[in-house]
Amino acid sequence: MQVSFVLLFLAAIGTLAFVFARHRAIASVDGDARRLHSLPTYYGLNGLIVSLVPALALLIGWMLLQPLFLERAIRGDLSRAALPEGTTMSLVVSDVRRVADGLESGLLAQEFTASDFAEATPAEVGAMLMQGGTALGAPLTQPVLDAAKDYRATSRTLRWIMGIAVLAVAVIGAAIAIHRSEGTFRARNVVEKGVLALLMASASIAILTTLGIVMSMLFETANFFSQYPFTRFFFNATWQPSFSGRGGASELGILPLLWGTLYISFIALIVAVPIGLFSAIYLSEYAGRAFRSVAKPAIEILAGIPTIVYGLFALITVGPLLRDAIASPLGLGNSASSVMTAGLVMGIMLIPFVSSLSDDIINAVPQAMRDGSLGLGATKSETIRQVIVPAALPGIVGAILLAASRAIGETMIVVLGAGAAARLDLNPFEAMTTVTVKIVSQLTGDTDFNSPETLVAFALGLTLFVITLGLNVLALFIVRKYREQYE
Repeated sequence: MQVSFVLLFLAAIGTLAFVFARHRAIASVDGDARRLHSLPTYYGLNGLIVSLVPALALLIGWMLLQPLFLERAIRGDLSRAALPEGTTMSLVVSDVRRVADGLESGLLAQEFTASDFAEATPAEVGAMLMQGGTALGAPLTQPVLDAAKDYRATSRTLRWIMGIAVLAVAVIGAAIAIHRSEGTFRARNVVEKGVLALLMASASIAILTTLGIVMSMLFETANFFSQYPFTRFFFNATWQPSFSGRGGASELGILPLLWGTLYISFIALIVAVPIGLFSAIYLSEYAGRAFRSVAKPAIEILAGIPTIVYGLFALITVGPLLRDAIASPLGLGNSASSVMTAGLVMGIMLIPFVSSLSDDIINAVPQAMRDGSLGLGATKSETIRQVIVPAALPGIVGAILLAASRAIGETMIVVLGAGAAARLDLNPFEAMTTVTVKIVSQLTGDTDFNSPETLVAFALGLTLFVITLGLNVLALFIVRKYREQYE
């Protein structure tokens, strides 16, 4: 049973629960709604919540746990089968899932019918899947094909059980809610508590998501450091991964990647912070209403331009311009891909992040502080420097922090504007790369997922997370230090 059909039936059950619960509440007091404890709508909402929330919780939990159960069953079956040399369990399990998904989506559209499919050889099934666009990591073997058939059959059975169980829970919840819908039932209190619980659950999603991201990176990073020394990762100045299969041949030092990330981000912030902050001050303190109504949306358009467009702009326009006008005449380099190219274009992209947030927080400064400063004889510029900007400093620091985080995590502009060379160099007109670019490059390709060359991406991601966390701590320290003057 498809999840879409389950959701459709749930919507129908919830609607019926709402209607019947509301109707029963009114009927219980002989049609006089004034004798009800709550408004009739609350009884209907109670029926809707009691019927849908437990069913949806079961559906989500089932969908999260079913893949884990199926993968464990697949590993158990494959552990008893003879696997070809040079293949790993993770690769075989991935092939089993791909074969099962390919059979599920394209079996009926191919030349095999349900009657003769059971007698098809792995080569025939593999050719059918290749025609359907399903690529496997290794040639299809009989154990993998048998495991895929079992995976497909078990998955279908579990989906039907899930659909029946979810719908049964919804029907039971609807029946309970309808039965309780009487005049003395405090439906409003129950609905308000239910809505409060839903709001708390929604607020917890961000925390749980962050925790899940951190834990997943921690586990994979620990796996990486069990195969590669952490001293070589953090203190080696060479980044040269080797995919030849020879153990210990790769040099996975983070220092050149970290240097490129910080160098490009620093140049981007040098461009974005002054321009963004000055434009925010002008728009909020000097510009007229007509000019502001045009200029602010025009600046915010920069935030809506896709990063691939910025990357192409860096590759086609900014890079060659910097090379021909500055780098080549001064003998600093002959490449259009450079730190300066990516930094300048990224800084242009970050201007609206600094400008818009700073403008909003400056406008939020009480007008009484401006009037008091001007009344004491300060000029407008002195008021801005000594009153408005210090009062708005927490918001400005937040805007700069957002821009810095955005710069550290940017990938496409760096790929097209700065190149992919991992090196330690002070020349801003040389090609360099960042951590995010190498995360993408290490996770793409046909390498074994459990190899150090692939697992290093998680160590790089965890390092970026720690850097971002440090920026947040620093910003919090600055905000608390200067906010005390205005409390």
